[in-house]
Amino acid sequence: MSEARVGLVIEDDQDIRELVRTVLTQAGFEVTVASSGHEGVLAAKTLNPDVITLDLGLPDIDGFEVSRQIREFSDAYIVMLTARADELDTLIGLESGADDYLTKPFRPRELRARIAAMMRRPRSLPDPAESPGGDQPVDAETGHSDGTYSHNGLDLSYASRSVSVDGEELNLTRTEFELLYALLEAGRTVRTKSDLVRRLRDEDYDVGSYISEADERSVEVHMGNLRKKLGDSPQRPRWLQTVRGVGYRLAPVER
Repeated sequence: MSEARVGLVIEDDQDIRELVRTVLTQAGFEVTVASSGHEGVLAAKTLNPDVITLDLGLPDIDGFEVSRQIREFSDAYIVMLTARADELDTLIGLESGADDYLTKPFRPRELRARIAAMMRRPRSLPDPAESPGGDQPVDAETGHSDGTYSHNGLDLSYASRSVSVDGEELNLTRTEFELLYALLEAGRTVRTKSDLVRRLRDEDYDVGSYISEADERSVEVHMGNLRKKLGDSPQRPRWLQTVRGVGYRLAPVER
């Protein structure tokens, strides 16, 4: 039997805390709860959870700071739960390391669906025989069917989920890694923001599910965080090129 997945709920409101605990338990997680930010950070260090739900308005330190502290040692998926509808708060939350967010009141079914989508993201290298093109290189200049990519001094290994730039390893969140992998995989083909949202949700591109402006904006924030970690310039990109009004693609190979 596979090892049980671990969930951590950081929430000071008892009713919401128990609701989220129930949702995660029904989804197959072993769940621990914390009612304050300090308690939550300590629990994250001890438990090494797979997913964390994090209230923004905690009584001691706010969720932004909790997320930043957790990101120093954990790559757990973080879903922020906030009563604030202000877009600025949402963007700050994503910039502090959260992978996704839901505004209270939320539907338990939606929370479970978001978490399920995160957990479906593959952790290991896909079988090359199952990928388009069989055992042929994915891209003649940047990538191969074994999930390794080299592009302008950036190296990515899907099997080890590692990324390095000019030999120096980077610490990316799982969401940032998936976005970078999606662009390397596509090469010079533009990936729209909607495409990338669906990629993060593990949805087929022909599903036709609703993609909101906030969903697309969250991709912009994650891409901004990724650029900072890469040390990339939007004006003279080495890796991530913005196609204004559409989405993103890989920058040209340096000659």
